[in-house]
Amino acid sequence: MRNHGLYEPDVLITEAWGDARRRTATLSSEKRLMLAVLHDAFDCYQKYVFSDDRVGRQLFEEAAAWIECTSTSGLFSFQNISETLEIEPEYVRRGLAEWQRRHREALSAQLSAAPVAVQSVPEESPPSQRNTARR
Repeated sequence: MRNHGLYEPDVLITEAWGDARRRTATLSSEKRLMLAVLHDAFDCYQKYVFSDDRVGRQLFEEAAAWIECTSTSGLFSFQNISETLEIEPEYVRRGLAEWQRRHREALSAQLSAAPVAVQSVPEESPPSQRNTARR
């Protein structure tokens, strides 16, 4: 079985991104901007998914909320960008959820396999030796 690294690129995202990039040469400026917004959201999602600092968690949560939102009310909503760039939004959502699940399992496996550091507690000297040392 192949060992997947925690930060190994996902085939689904790479494929969708590659397809969209190949079309970039013929894209309008608006579509290139939409592609950049989509790329930034994927980058924040994948980079900060396991972040434990406040800023990283916030970036991940904003990207995840944007991707999960099915509203078409904003020009730059995930739904509208996906449809404009001819990317199936539900396919991307399922792919990201699967990517996160796999990486969470890989991280859990790495953490459970890591040896636990045990600090040794220095032994106290017997009371008779402590009294002798003070004299």
